[in-house]
Amino acid sequence: MSYNAPLKDMLFVVNELANLAEINQLPGCEDATPDTVEAVLEESAKFCGGVVAPLNHPGDKEPSSWHDGQVTTSKGFKEAFRAFADAGWQGVQHPAEFGGQGLPKLVATPCMEMLHGANLAFALVALLTDGAIEALLTAGTDAQKARYIEPLISGQWTGTMNLTEPQAGSDLAAVRTRAVPQGDGTYKIYGTKIYITYGEHDMAENIIHLVLARTPDAPPGVKGISLFIVPKFLVNDDGSLGERNDAHCVSIEHKLGIKASPTAVLQFGDGGGAIGTLVGEENRGLEYMFIMMNAARFGVGMQGVGLAERAYQQAAAFARERVQSRAVEGSSGPVAIINHPDVRRMLMSMRAQTEAARALAYVGAGLSDLAHSHPDEATRKANLAVYEYLVPVIKGWSTEMSENVARDGVQVHGGMGFIEETGAAQHYRDAKILTIYEGTTAIQANDLVGRKTVRDGGAVAKAIIAQVRATEAQLGEQQGADFAAIRGQLAAGSAALASVVDFVVANTKSDPRAVFAGSVTYLKLAGIVLGGWQMARAALAAQQKLDGGAGDAAFYRAKIATARFFADHVLSQADGMRHAIVEGSAGVLALEVDQF
Repeated sequence: MSYNAPLKDMLFVVNELANLAEINQLPGCEDATPDTVEAVLEESAKFCGGVVAPLNHPGDKEPSSWHDGQVTTSKGFKEAFRAFADAGWQGVQHPAEFGGQGLPKLVATPCMEMLHGANLAFALVALLTDGAIEALLTAGTDAQKARYIEPLISGQWTGTMNLTEPQAGSDLAAVRTRAVPQGDGTYKIYGTKIYITYGEHDMAENIIHLVLARTPDAPPGVKGISLFIVPKFLVNDDGSLGERNDAHCVSIEHKLGIKASPTAVLQFGDGGGAIGTLVGEENRGLEYMFIMMNAARFGVGMQGVGLAERAYQQAAAFARERVQSRAVEGSSGPVAIINHPDVRRMLMSMRAQTEAARALAYVGAGLSDLAHSHPDEATRKANLAVYEYLVPVIKGWSTEMSENVARDGVQVHGGMGFIEETGAAQHYRDAKILTIYEGTTAIQANDLVGRKTVRDGGAVAKAIIAQVRATEAQLGEQQGADFAAIRGQLAAGSAALASVVDFVVANTKSDPRAVFAGSVTYLKLAGIVLGGWQMARAALAAQQKLDGGAGDAAFYRAKIATARFFADHVLSQADGMRHAIVEGSAGVLALEVDQF
């Protein structure tokens, strides 16, 4: 089965929840009119569904391959990437002065979701290139921007992010790659980097590696890391390609999922030293790399949403077609399994969680646009704080959600889901990496606790909860059992989240082990409460459309029903999660190390 972008839901969220009308009024965002955005999303859907999605399963069966330092990507990838780049999709959110379209992040985000939903392994090259562009736009010199950004946006070149080393996974303080100054403004880079996504491939003429390394006199730990541009081919002053740099792919990994994406081991400096140039200032590399990482973390959250959507679509299609067993209420013969209550429960769970994660991420994208483009400084600052709080939740919760959704997709297929030919198993295998790379769920939770909650005494978290409670009040103005149920569960969820925020703020310094024992559960709680908030807002917006006599009443009624399901089946878990966080650390830490 291929992939069809859920355009109707995407446009509903963009317009009704993420407030495109407000984003369109921001300086530099005037071109993002509703008609233009709809046209852009429609074209993205055609490209992703027609060109990229058909390569997903074949790429899994015949992955990228390595031979004698060269990587050959899966059949069709090279041509699809050329079409992707030529159509301008790499540059949707990047500045027009460098060849991009200059559209808001809110517009780029659905396009990102579509690409990942269509083909996760293919989309990774664009995700990493986006991160490289963002880092250079923020920290690069004018000369570096002029030299590198336009070819990255055009797809002539692609970008990578080089952090991880064999001895330094998530602990970047252990980075050993060396950068030796040459006295002419360049450095020679020596070291090994692993898990480098699209670190070598045949889809573009050059690859721009952004590499973390240490200069000889750098202080120890993360304070001594610098960031360097190390191209595969050196770039001449006129922008043409020069000689091959001393940066080589010595192997690619054999993986559980995303098999078509070449994950490279890169060796720098075996032939005398790879030539690199410093980005920004020495010893500020981690700060600059976090620009890439934050962009990538949001992008990985969208990978989770895109993959979950595709898994849901496939499961729903299979359930409509697969005839098995009589209906529980009795029937003359076997029925399609979508008639069985437990299959319906799984499909509703898949659908509701995907829609909630999509809504939360798109709202986050709109906040990012306000944070960067609003004319008022205080407004920019306030929106940035909320967006930054949401990023670890979008990354961590959405990816954990996608793994659960892909698992249920296999279950809907039954035994056939365990067979590779159906494609359901690929979604499940692909989903696992999303909770790991760009920072595991635990690392996202550590960020949520330390940088996003404790640092400001919970101020931003409490401000968000106040907005949730305002939505609770709006729900109380509606009639009917659906809105009463949604309001009741949202109120219980916001109370649970508020209690946990108070617990985290009060205890992180005095009893950090107790707090961090529940940090991942805190992240998931934030996800389901804030996702439930967006579903409640969606239900309110849908009712308003129905009251106004808008067409497609079935779509709006389905939004309300899905929000009710989310409240009853997902949001209702909130108080148990609160208990596990606030009261449950003793059980987590009860055993001594040697008892495991």
